[in-house]
Amino acid sequence: MGFSADWLALREPADHAARDGGLMARAAALAGARPVVVDLGAGTGSTRRAFGEVLPKGAVWRMVEGDAELLARCEGERHLMDLRDLAALPLEGASLVTASALLDLVSEEWVAGLVNALAARRLPFLAALSYDGRMAWSPEDGGDAGVTAAFNRHQRGDKGFGPALGPDAVARAAALFKAAGYRVRLANSPWQIGPDQAGLGGALLDGIAVAAVEAGVAADEAARWLAARRAILSQGGMVIGHLDLLAVPEEREARDADG
Repeated sequence: MGFSADWLALREPADHAARDGGLMARAAALAGARPVVVDLGAGTGSTRRAFGEVLPKGAVWRMVEGDAELLARCEGERHLMDLRDLAALPLEGASLVTASALLDLVSEEWVAGLVNALAARRLPFLAALSYDGRMAWSPEDGGDAGVTAAFNRHQRGDKGFGPALGPDAVARAAALFKAAGYRVRLANSPWQIGPDQAGLGGALLDGIAVAAVEAGVAADEAARWLAARRAILSQGGMVIGHLDLLAVPEEREARDADG
């Protein structure tokens, strides 16, 4: 699993616009007056920038990332490490754990291990922008359904953590957290990409077409679909479905409600 800094910069405005503000505000409140936030797969620090002034000044961010070049662009404590090593996560003294665009890339075994690690410390968890399998374009094309289905198959391939959960990530993570004594809230956080975001739209179309071919769509059909989509990029729009998840220990929810 790896992403370039250019791609992360290209997608950041769409990510920030899509995030659910209510879940982010609730996560910030759970982090307390002196937050210590552990950000998994931090990239260049987009999650920290998204929180902006939602967290109090002086919040400590522990940026956990396996790519040294990306991590060098982060502000906060930098932890260069393999995310597969869950036992090494810097959770001591943390008050909130976050991740963005990550759950759909990892395996159920990895998520189960993360849930166990967080449940042992009763830490709240906010996972934003997990792809949920829904893609829609306007105007429609006859190849949309086949390309979407193939892309979703591709998303379930191994991204470095074993067979990825892909579009099933949020549902499986929610079930695992609930079984560990957490209350889970979900919110839609779709990318809404219009003609004014042609750079992001074009990059997405290219990536989707490549993945579709790798997952079984005929190369000539994928090329036709891509050309048709690119031809109307300046006129149409696309919606890429994502979900945000906030998992909170049940006793914390109950205590906050009583207080």
